[in-house]
Amino acid sequence: MPNSLRYLFILLLTFSGSIAVAQDAPASSASAAQPALTPVQTLTQLRSELDNIKSSVDAKKPDTPLNDLRTSALAVQQKAEQLATSLAPQDASLQTRLDVLGPAPAKGAPPESSELSAQRRQLTKAKNELDGQIKQANSLSTEATQLAAHVSDMRRDQFQASLASRTATPFSGAFWADPAQAFPDDLARAKLLKSNVADAVSTAWQLPNRTPFILCLIFAVLLMTVVRWLIERTLVHLTTSSMPAGRLRRSALAVTIALAYTLTVGLAAHFAYEALNWNDTLSDDLADLGQKLARLVTFAAFLTGLGRAILSTQRPSWRLPSLSDDAAQRLRLFPWLLGAAAFLLGLLESVISAIGLSLPATVATRGFVATLIAVLFADALIRLGKSRRVMLASGEEPSQRPVWVGLIVAAAFVSVGLTLLGVASGYIAFAFFMARQMLWVGVILTALYLVMHLVDDIFDTIFAPKGRTGKRLQASFGMPARALEQIGTVLSGITRAILLLMSIAFVLAPFGAGPSELADRAGALLSSGGSLGELKIVPGNIFAALLVFGTGWVVLRIVKRWLSEQLLPKTSFDLGMQNSVLTLIGYVGGVLIFVLTLVELKVNLTSITWMASALSVGIGFGLQAIVQNFISGLILLAERPVKVGDWVSIGGVEGDIRRINVRATEIQMGDRSTMIVPNSQFITQNVRNVTLANAQGRVHITLPMPLDTDAGRAREIILDVLNAHASTLATPAPVVRLDNLDAGTMTFDCTAYVNSPRDVSAVKSDLLFETLERLRDAKLPMTSPQSMVVRTLPSPQVGDDNHEDKD
Repeated sequence: MPNSLRYLFILLLTFSGSIAVAQDAPASSASAAQPALTPVQTLTQLRSELDNIKSSVDAKKPDTPLNDLRTSALAVQQKAEQLATSLAPQDASLQTRLDVLGPAPAKGAPPESSELSAQRRQLTKAKNELDGQIKQANSLSTEATQLAAHVSDMRRDQFQASLASRTATPFSGAFWADPAQAFPDDLARAKLLKSNVADAVSTAWQLPNRTPFILCLIFAVLLMTVVRWLIERTLVHLTTSSMPAGRLRRSALAVTIALAYTLTVGLAAHFAYEALNWNDTLSDDLADLGQKLARLVTFAAFLTGLGRAILSTQRPSWRLPSLSDDAAQRLRLFPWLLGAAAFLLGLLESVISAIGLSLPATVATRGFVATLIAVLFADALIRLGKSRRVMLASGEEPSQRPVWVGLIVAAAFVSVGLTLLGVASGYIAFAFFMARQMLWVGVILTALYLVMHLVDDIFDTIFAPKGRTGKRLQASFGMPARALEQIGTVLSGITRAILLLMSIAFVLAPFGAGPSELADRAGALLSSGGSLGELKIVPGNIFAALLVFGTGWVVLRIVKRWLSEQLLPKTSFDLGMQNSVLTLIGYVGGVLIFVLTLVELKVNLTSITWMASALSVGIGFGLQAIVQNFISGLILLAERPVKVGDWVSIGGVEGDIRRINVRATEIQMGDRSTMIVPNSQFITQNVRNVTLANAQGRVHITLPMPLDTDAGRAREIILDVLNAHASTLATPAPVVRLDNLDAGTMTFDCTAYVNSPRDVSAVKSDLLFETLERLRDAKLPMTSPQSMVVRTLPSPQVGDDNHEDKD
């Protein structure tokens, strides 16, 4: 391999599967250059592969890799399905051509041409062959699916049988007798492996390989020391200087530090492997062992990086969990010890597999590893308990931990006890499984904790109403702050649910329900679904419909925003017409989105007619008013007898129309309150639209004055007041008429016009104030002064009375 390609190959190595993928690339390229197989050849090859898998399954050897066999069976099933799918269009094309030719002529009918008969026979033969190939492919797919299910059952049975196996207790001499007897043979195998490794190192030190050997080791050391330190310092600087203040800083730093530690140590391990196998000098067994060890180092580094990110002993203020500094310091060595235990576990398993260690030695080794891991977990739990007691003794109240944390701690105590009890009682396989599961579940839960924190903080930051991105979303889509927060919460919850399901899948992998099997079952559920009567319910269609609905809603909002801000303001439409256009487009777009959503749901309207027929009466009465108001709203938007901005009066309600909705119209009254009026009332009742034909307002004033007032002078003063006001219009001109003479009073009728009826009240008040002041200055009273005349009559004389009597 050329040096340039070798260096490129090294730089691309990140995780454990990278080497295998890179090594398989040339083979795939070579296979791509080969001519494509015919359907018959493909069916023969798939049948051969399936028979080989069946033979391996029927052999029932203890060391048979059942998981690999199941994967191979599923691969055959997928290839068979793809072949049947690819042949279906050809079959449909042949059937179409046969339909065009029509059936063969019946007996007694005029014979057809020989060319037509030959073509029909040829097409019929080709179609029969193609039908047979499709049936064979479907049969292979069914057999492969059943075989994969059978292998899964065998794997679960094998797993349960291995857990139930028991040996002598380690406290008895019988347990150590067999390993001691097999020790010489095991030692010889170990020495042979040691000799092969020493030969590989010696070969790598030879002159053709010495320079890359030294350089790779130097790069490995630099990656684990200087490069790792620089990356972590850079990450700390970037998170503190470039990211906004908040929780996202902490979670992002914790996740990136864990990944950086994994990346640098994993690359260092791959460099070390390349140092020994630079020119493919290792044998196949040693190369396979070296790749496994490199992957083990990467996994151990990932475990250690997670522990360092969780404890954060160097930056306590950035620690994610509510863990005291004392507890973190007590556990500071635990990530490295646990990573070393994980590496030791994998190393012993790899060495046992490589040298073929005897069964007694394997059992003893697994018992030792299980005990070591259980003791490490027990020590960590004891340290946490001591830290909590120290805090209580000092009078400091420990932070309240969630219920799930308490359940995990309790499960850890139970697992440690079961592991130690299994080792002591001779159930070494069960104890080893429990120890490995504790390690595996701990890694998954820690990674899940970090990623969930990161997901929550990302969505909280993006959809924060006061954040930079949140303000942009509100400005771009017109979202209210509460809706923005709700969207962030929903997306965060969906992502957390997906992460939780993935974690459960990884935890259940040793029980025969790994991620691949759960993914297959989930895919089958998404594609098949269930049914409600004749209505098919498919989760995959539901997700697609939600995607169409969300995308359509966003597109509709963008179009309406573009129309309202870009296009419609440049037209001659008034504000009410622009609002009507936007509302109609919203209705049409909403209906279109609803129809597209139903199409994605694969809803057949005939499948729900039975529900519609059963509920039609109740729905009809219930929706009568709603449909009436909806149609009335469409009529209002189309005919526009009233529009947004008009001043209307209906049923004792008077005000400005602010919005015409689907069901009702919003009218803002003079006291700034809003009245909701059903749209049907605008169609069925008398409506006074003050601003429909003429938007001008009319100011009308009636002034009574005494008869002795100088009418010409009064008229002149009033006209001057009306003309002088800034809001009154010159055309039509103000008018002052003498309207009536009655009971010593003459009445002036004054009229002026303003730009809007909404200005009438304020202008009328100004005109009255000014008129009163001008009339008072001109000594022209508005009423006649009231005067009272008191007359005193003389009293009658006595003589006069007598005189009258005499007369």
